[in-house]
Amino acid sequence: KLAYYSEAQRPAVRTTKRGKDDASSAYEVETINEPSELLHFVKFETQYIETCLDFITQECPALRNGSTDHKQGRHLKATGGGAFKYRALLEDKLGVVVDKEDEMKCLITGANFVLNQVPNESFIYSKGVNGTSNYDYQNNTGQNIHPYLLVNIGSGVSILKVDSPTEYQRIGGTAMGGGTFWGLGSLLTKAQGFDALLDLAEHGSSRNVDMLVSDIYGGEYAALGLPGDLTASCFGKCVRSYHQPTESRDQNGEKQQREEDIAKSLLHMISNDIGQIAYLNARLHNLERIYFAGYFLRGHPLTMHSISYAINYWSKGDIQALFLRHEGYLGAIGAFLAGAGPGADTSETWIEHFSSTTKRERHNSVISYDVLELERRKCKLEVLPLLAHPRSYRPDLFDLTNDVSARTYWIELMKAGVGKVGQHAACSQLGVPDAVDRSEAFKKKFLERLVCVQDTPNHYGSLSIRKLLDVRGQCLLQSGFVDSYSKEKQHENEAALEQLKPLLERLETLPFQERQFELARNVLAGNVFDWGAQAVVKLLEGEGLDFEDSVKKVPERPWLRDGFDEYCKRVEERPYQCVMLFVDNSGFDIILGIFPLVCEFLRQGTKVILAANSEPALNDVQHSELLLLADRIGARVPSVRTALLENRLVIVETGSSSPCIDLTRVDHQLCQMCREVDLIVLEGMGRAIHTNFKAQFTCDSLKVAIIKNQWLADKLGGTLFSAIFLFEKASSRPIVQIGATNSDSPLLHRT
Repeated sequence: KLAYYSEAQRPAVRTTKRGKDDASSAYEVETINEPSELLHFVKFETQYIETCLDFITQECPALRNGSTDHKQGRHLKATGGGAFKYRALLEDKLGVVVDKEDEMKCLITGANFVLNQVPNESFIYSKGVNGTSNYDYQNNTGQNIHPYLLVNIGSGVSILKVDSPTEYQRIGGTAMGGGTFWGLGSLLTKAQGFDALLDLAEHGSSRNVDMLVSDIYGGEYAALGLPGDLTASCFGKCVRSYHQPTESRDQNGEKQQREEDIAKSLLHMISNDIGQIAYLNARLHNLERIYFAGYFLRGHPLTMHSISYAINYWSKGDIQALFLRHEGYLGAIGAFLAGAGPGADTSETWIEHFSSTTKRERHNSVISYDVLELERRKCKLEVLPLLAHPRSYRPDLFDLTNDVSARTYWIELMKAGVGKVGQHAACSQLGVPDAVDRSEAFKKKFLERLVCVQDTPNHYGSLSIRKLLDVRGQCLLQSGFVDSYSKEKQHENEAALEQLKPLLERLETLPFQERQFELARNVLAGNVFDWGAQAVVKLLEGEGLDFEDSVKKVPERPWLRDGFDEYCKRVEERPYQCVMLFVDNSGFDIILGIFPLVCEFLRQGTKVILAANSEPALNDVQHSELLLLADRIGARVPSVRTALLENRLVIVETGSSSPCIDLTRVDHQLCQMCREVDLIVLEGMGRAIHTNFKAQFTCDSLKVAIIKNQWLADKLGGTLFSAIFLFEKASSRPIVQIGATNSDSPLLHRT
């Protein structure tokens, strides 16, 4: 396993004002290149160590162009047994000085890093009634992960209590670990290797080897609460005595204990032992979280199931075994951070790169190796302080990891639409010579990712509609398409701006309750204009769709989720102090749906914070774009201009580049503005339904969207274009401290 840092150029959007007259001038969107910083973590099978070294030489120009004389001062940080075993080979071939780092320290540093930086890094594993694997991913990012117990199962077992990023101690362990399983398995079976031994165990039954309670008492031992199928003695059925000097055989003359059964019993014996020791240490030190890592696990369902069963049994269900998606990289990550020096900032925000930029085509494609890639964010992302239950918060409404039918539907939908998305991307760059070729490259890459998650749904952690959209967005970006819907957005913006003032004048003539209803209906109507929804695209590309048409598509009340009466009563009785509004689409949505609502809030004396995407996603309005639109609207609407000047209307970026949003990873500056917010509004199918539909907040919340997907409508008990206007009172849970779990350490050294 190896880790390295690289710098690259990535496409980005620069939005600038055209001309001096705010009221009449449009804006320009220019694609530029900006620096990008990446961390790469690559894993090779040990038998291909020479290929791994060739990979390092290719990816690190300093090694490729330099001398092989390791006295020049180039250092390579290494940890684990390989740091000793391959030291001479590394130094001779790469021309480096190998610095051996402490294995346990690297392991813990790596664990802290992935738990803080990678969403859904940890998970609970279980088996369903039909034997299927279930992965229950946990949300750790942005939260205080300490203290916890780290159980590293290698040849033996080390149990470490981790109190903080820098404080840990080994509190126990056992010599019965992976080496014991492999060693005894080699003596008792003909299995050639660790994986072959696990393969045997997968097809075995420990009941043929282990003595159960029922074998001794004829059933359960009720007085002691021992069920009949509980193991009373590992390998208890394998005993021999002078009364039975030969092997036990069944009535057909076959050995009763097959190699598969022996391997399964051996696995259960060692796992139960480790589980009990881990649980007792957790109880002794009053710890609730136990993470397991090490060569013994390697993400194999059978080993995870055996450990999970043991922890669940000994704790009586009070504690769950937690596993890590990238546990194989922990040591390499820790060694890399050791090389980055004491100034390395592990609290900076990195995001997982699903469309890896690691150039596999340079290397032997026959050889199997795994890749994890992280990209540094320009802004620091934190947990939104308004979340009432951040630790139990799950952003996604639907988990596609374990729901086969839902996963199949969305993957097939994405496959069916990839041609249209690629064609639209190419058309957005008409006249650019290689646009069509890059469009084809996007389609190929995205289809490869879809096949990957179809075969291995937990490949990127918890699979959701949000994750699929993010993968598609990253594949587009990597293919050079950063804002494919720029022209459509500008066209809609110009059309909507012409209709805004007459709409506001008409609304002002209405009595209060009627005006609130028209505002709500306009927000819903504006939300119809979504280029990411196939049902809407057919309308837009067919006979067309204007704002009046979309108003007619809003169904009559009662809506599918209808909290309008309660909302209207609340704003009439007591206006809100400050509203934070997460906006969705550009064009008619933001201008004719959201800004009239903004004007109403301002009229009531409410401060308004508009939160928009930091980077483009479909036809969503982007932060830099919204700043220019607000100025143009302010030139037409005096109350908007005054509010902008007086800081009563504030536009802030979310830190997101997705049509959905994970509220545990939002921009630091946005989090700082939450102290006075008493109403949060989430608009759009992505932010209010696909994500955050069940989220609870410490302030009142309003979730508004039009359902533009038939599958989603069916799931929620509605029809296509059903309306969601979900108003909920504040949760009683106390607000979390802003930035309480983040340090202010310096940036990671760029070396």
